[in-house]
Amino acid sequence: MISDPLAVHGADDGDLTHFLYRSNAREGLGQDDIDSIIAQARIRNDQSGLTGCLHFEDGLFFQWLEGPRAPLDAVIRLIRSDPRHSDIADLSYGPLKRRHFADWQMRVTNRDSGSLMDWVASNEVSTIDRGAYAGTVSAFLVAISR
Repeated sequence: MISDPLAVHGADDGDLTHFLYRSNAREGLGQDDIDSIIAQARIRNDQSGLTGCLHFEDGLFFQWLEGPRAPLDAVIRLIRSDPRHSDIADLSYGPLKRRHFADWQMRVTNRDSGSLMDWVASNEVSTIDRGAYAGTVSAFLVAISR
C-alpha cells in the first residue's frame, strides 16, 4: 500500500493506524443506501474506536479511517466485502502520530461541501502518481472537515 504524507512513520502510539481508499459506488446506489452506510459506519466505528471521513462525489467514495490497528484491519476486511461498492483502490495505509478526525465517528462530505475533483484539478495533481494523489485526497478531507 502507498504511504501518505499526513501519516507519520514511527508513531508514538505504534498502534494508531490509518487507511485511505477510493471505490466506485454500485450502480443505482441511492441516498437511502448512503444514509445506511453512514449510520452503520458510525455505530461500528464507535464500537471499534475508529474515526474518519467519508466523501462521496460523482459515484466515487473516498474514505479515511484511523484508529487502533486490529479493529481497523477488521473493518478493512468488511469494506472489501461490501457489495455496495467495487474497484477498491488502496491509496494509503500506515501508522499515525495523531488522529485527523478525532471528533468524528464518521465525518461525511459530498460535492455540496466541496469538490475533490475541483481540488485535484486546481492543484494540478496527477491521479497516476498514487503518492501525490493520496496526499491530495488526504489534505482535501482534512481541509473540508474543518
